Amino acid sequence: ETENLLVHSNGIAQWLRLALAEDPAEDGDGGGCGIAAGLDMSLPSRFLWQVYRAVLGRDAVPETSPFDKPLLVWRLMRLLPALMERPDYAPLRRFLATDADLRKRFQLAERLADLFDQYQVYRADWLAAWADGEDVLIRAGGERLALPDGQHWQAALWRALLADVAVAEGVDGCGALAGQGRAAVHEAFLRKVEAWPEEEPRPAGLPRRVMVFGISALPRQSLEVLAALARWTQVLMCVHNPCEHYWADIVADKDLLRATHSRQRRRAGQPADIPEESLHLHAHPLLAAWGKQGRDFIGLLDEHDSDAARADYLQHFLAIRQRIDLFASHGEACLLNQLQDDIRDLRPLAETRSRWPALQADDASIRFHVAHSPQREVEVLHDQLLAAFSADPSLRPRDVIVMVPDIDAYAPHIQAVFGLVDRGEHGVLVERGEPLDDRCAAHRHEPGLPLHCELPLDVPGLLPPLPGVYPGVA
Repeated sequence: ETENLLVHSNGIAQWLRLALAEDPAEDGDGGGCGIAAGLDMSLPSRFLWQVYRAVLGRDAVPETSPFDKPLLVWRLMRLLPALMERPDYAPLRRFLATDADLRKRFQLAERLADLFDQYQVYRADWLAAWADGEDVLIRAGGERLALPDGQHWQAALWRALLADVAVAEGVDGCGALAGQGRAAVHEAFLRKVEAWPEEEPRPAGLPRRVMVFGISALPRQSLEVLAALARWTQVLMCVHNPCEHYWADIVADKDLLRATHSRQRRRAGQPADIPEESLHLHAHPLLAAWGKQGRDFIGLLDEHDSDAARADYLQHFLAIRQRIDLFASHGEACLLNQLQDDIRDLRPLAETRSRWPALQADDASIRFHVAHSPQREVEVLHDQLLAAFSADPSLRPRDVIVMVPDIDAYAPHIQAVFGLVDRGEHGVLVERGEPLDDRCAAHRHEPGLPLHCELPLDVPGLLPPLPGVYPGVA
């Protein structure tokens, strides 16, 4: 029977296959399974759409959503010229003023397709309001704010897309439900699951088990589908959590995310309510500064957890001598291990300073390199990787991960530096997948900020930046 796994990129899927195919360790602790076969690895969006089809029926939900990003690009390419004369589209009209080769229009269509794709997942309430003719932004607390004057084109464009898809329904055979957008399909799915009779058999086409592996964040919409799917399918989630204690209170906007139930318990001695001026006394500063995305995701997971449910499935883990929560110390050998352990145990800075010995002069586990340009950054990276491979013969390229905020900005520098390496030397694979924000576009911003469409190519003397793409602060 095929095992179904959800991963956030094709690169992770390949890495997981290779890790599972490794031979087991001789001491029985670690290693792989020796073989990786019968695995169906897919991205969450594709899998969840197939779940919609299985529950709602293949006639109600087409194989491909008409609002998928690749289809939206070409739909927008066709629609934009006819809309540009309307007053609301003045910001876009200025951008497309000189576009003889249609390159600007294509770039704009790509960026807008990505924008509306993210809105469907993270800002479905905005799209519903825009479809009803309300040009508003809805904040997390429910407050409705009028769109800024320069942003009314977004609501108007969404209504134009809905109208165009509605016209195409009779031609393309697109279901009326799918023609209302992904959010409408999602709401219909939840209603269908809730009304599903207990005596009815499970929907055909659903797997018996699905595993979510290594995805650092999922939107609420996806978690609601997985929670509903758990009625018929075993859902296993392998979730990264840097801290074994409850830590939602150590970052801003805790009032919005404070839950009546949380899976984790507070650290001993931590008060229930921490004033902002006292955060440094009860939290690790790096977790407070960089942990917002993980905190939001874990908060969403807590909404689908309960003590009763955990007690029920705990017995299955105990039967195979395994734990549900796999928190363990990374050791104390180097500065990196100490930092990881501080974050795991939620140690404040004062306790950290008193716990660990002075830093050793030869400790190179964490290093900072100051470079004057992206080109120099990649050159330093190249030299450091070669040094690491030479020092450790067991180190392989697939054991290395390089993280950058915008891979497209570094692509020419990577080609210039790593493209000079002979094939006989160590090579480093750079995966060109979805933009970094596609994993969690809504979490890049402070709460209340809408998602935005990244600027098209901004090369001096080539293309001017697109005005009015940022919807403004909600």
